[in-house]
Amino acid sequence: MRRKITFVGSLGTTTRVIVVVAMAIVISLVRSFHRPLCSSSSSTPKHLLKSRICPLWSPSFLFCLPLPPRSTLIRHSYLPSVSPAAAHRRGSFCSATLPSLMSTVSDDNPLLKDFVFPPFDAIDASHVRPGMRALLKKLDSDLVELEKTVEPSWPKLVEPLEKMLDRLSVVWGAVNHLKSVKDTPELRSAIEEIQPEKVEFDLKLGQSKPIYNAFKAIRESPDWAGLSDAQKRIVESSLKEAVLSGVSLEDSKREEYNKIQQELTKLSRKFEENVLDATKIYARLVTDKKEIEGLPATALGLAAQTAISKGHENATAENGPWVFTLDAPSFMSVMQHAKNRALRREVYDVYITRSSVGKLDNTPVIEQILKLRLEKAKLLGYNNYAEVSMATKMATVSKAEELLEKLRSASWNAAVQDMEDLKQFAKSKGAPEADGLNHWDIAFWSERLRESKYDINEEELRPYFSLPKVMDGLFNLVKMLFGIDVEAADGLAPVWNADVRFYRIKDLSGKPISYFYFDPYSRPAEKRGGAWMDEVVARSRVLSDDKNSVRLPIAHMVCNQMPPVGDKPSLMTFREVETVFHEFGHALQHMLTRQDEGLVAGIRGIEWDAVELPSQFMENWCYHRDTLMSIAKHYETGETLPEEIYQKLLAARTFRAGTLSLRQLKFATVDLELHSKYVPGGSESIYDVDRRVSEKTQVLAPLEEDRFLCGFSHIFAGGYAAGYYSYKWAEVLSADAFSAFEDAGLNDDKAVRETGKRFRETILALGGGKAPLEVFVEFRGREPSPEPLLRHNGLLQTA
Repeated sequence: MRRKITFVGSLGTTTRVIVVVAMAIVISLVRSFHRPLCSSSSSTPKHLLKSRICPLWSPSFLFCLPLPPRSTLIRHSYLPSVSPAAAHRRGSFCSATLPSLMSTVSDDNPLLKDFVFPPFDAIDASHVRPGMRALLKKLDSDLVELEKTVEPSWPKLVEPLEKMLDRLSVVWGAVNHLKSVKDTPELRSAIEEIQPEKVEFDLKLGQSKPIYNAFKAIRESPDWAGLSDAQKRIVESSLKEAVLSGVSLEDSKREEYNKIQQELTKLSRKFEENVLDATKIYARLVTDKKEIEGLPATALGLAAQTAISKGHENATAENGPWVFTLDAPSFMSVMQHAKNRALRREVYDVYITRSSVGKLDNTPVIEQILKLRLEKAKLLGYNNYAEVSMATKMATVSKAEELLEKLRSASWNAAVQDMEDLKQFAKSKGAPEADGLNHWDIAFWSERLRESKYDINEEELRPYFSLPKVMDGLFNLVKMLFGIDVEAADGLAPVWNADVRFYRIKDLSGKPISYFYFDPYSRPAEKRGGAWMDEVVARSRVLSDDKNSVRLPIAHMVCNQMPPVGDKPSLMTFREVETVFHEFGHALQHMLTRQDEGLVAGIRGIEWDAVELPSQFMENWCYHRDTLMSIAKHYETGETLPEEIYQKLLAARTFRAGTLSLRQLKFATVDLELHSKYVPGGSESIYDVDRRVSEKTQVLAPLEEDRFLCGFSHIFAGGYAAGYYSYKWAEVLSADAFSAFEDAGLNDDKAVRETGKRFRETILALGGGKAPLEVFVEFRGREPSPEPLLRHNGLLQTA
């Protein structure tokens, strides 16, 4: 997945997660260590895999929901592969170095205790400053010692470097994860104060010439040919990342580079906080039932529950009062189901202008981010920031643009027909707005048309998708495909909220191979929106304990679906089911890796535009008959989803595919334009760019007041800068990968298992230890083709 692709050319890397590796590791890893993979949800600056800040990538959502910042790659709170019993007897977080740290800080600081699983239940803001400062002081000392003693060999260079990065990532990862799921002003303040010190260490490590020269010596030594593919990837990626981190700059330019990095880190954090705060501010109280006509019982139950949390103690789903917010489950319910057009318009207007006024205005933040990214690119010798971004991806700027244009031209006519169909349908229903449909009408009438065309009502399907059943079905699927067992292990590891579940994954012999946390429900007061997967601990030979040959990986999955209401379990929309499958795909690549070199294990070291492959691949199984029927059981009666409804879901899969494709292409194109052609402070504003791109990617032009960019966390607070195209790039890969199962025969269990085994042994097992195109070819037997994606979307004929 690294070089050339049949449809376009070289591909790059994708999500959530990981940018990359070693020296760069340095900055890359350190940066990378905090990058969740987002579903649309992620994010985090280059860190979240999948990030999904907002399921922008998902055909399920018509609107961008906040994604986890992918600011740095992956999160490395490392956990050793010890047995549960051993885990309670002893910890394994930097146990050799903790005593010296503990002597400098209060013994009560959980960040510095010897632990196996991060003490999420015990960490609070008061621990961040002293804990991080003690850790950074120790790591700075370790770095000085490493620079004095470093030799161009694996044991004297890469292994101590990996250990150093691990210590930092386990603590910083836990702190930043809590900020995403349990945000408080105190935690924000502590992180804001300590972050410049942490970035300063990252830069020092990333720009270490002794380490850089040692990697160069390995690359040029006679021993190079004897290194494994994974080891060569680590060396090459480390050298590249070091250069991108400024190691080769003259002193004055390096100082300028470092100032830019510090400021960019601060601005990205500010952007994300503004979005979160602007989202939290809006709370629409409704007391008149007439205003909420059309809203389903689940939405009213959530609105009443929200009202209770805001002091309306007697609120009920039937009689109110109700409070609606910009949080995804609430926002989408209003846009899709509220007959009250004025309410839809109000909510839509507030949503598209989030973070664009007053003290939360992200416009100047965006301008400064783009200005500094361009300055950074020029310092490094590139023409623009997009070229910097593509330096570590499969694609080039021109190849990404080529793919986007091919998909745009294949989607445009279908999208125009989508709009015409919507107008005609609204007219047939006597809607006064039929001849002037506006943005706040699209989701509502699309849902009505879908219900009419396929006789499917998403809200009426919720009772068939209870969270416990969905998870059971998902776990049964991966057992069949990949030969693993997933079992509950609640209580084994501390959690940050009572709703969080903890699981253990075993191979079929009963041997544990990984663990993961699952945080499913929306908590708008403290939790970032969207859905994402992130690393807690990576598989590693170097960081194994005394009794195990390798440390086992740990992940966490975070979603924002509707919580249980009353005595009902969490009842999911079909789109939320897809989201869970998506994030679990990311987690599987992290947890099922067989790569023992920690710097390229799991999702680490995988080019950003390839990392979405497993996540988007897993979504396809939501339409697989046996899988869906095992999930879709009525939570009260146990009745299986009727066959005719399943057939309608299949038929509806390509509903408005042209429109949904264009939406993602718009995001990707705006991203590339802003990072390759836009001139900060020039004659064209960021909103001019947005409107210009919209002329070719939106059938219905955006409103003059649209400030979508002010909430586009994927590219301004996450790792998708000049990389949002990765969703489509990886979608080509994932659709083609799934077509291997179609070719084998989806009804042939033996063939599916054999193909699943091959998928596990390549896509899921090899991590970043081999170029993604090579991994794909090893699985598929050929380079990727865009045909399966166009076919799955019903756009092949159009193309």
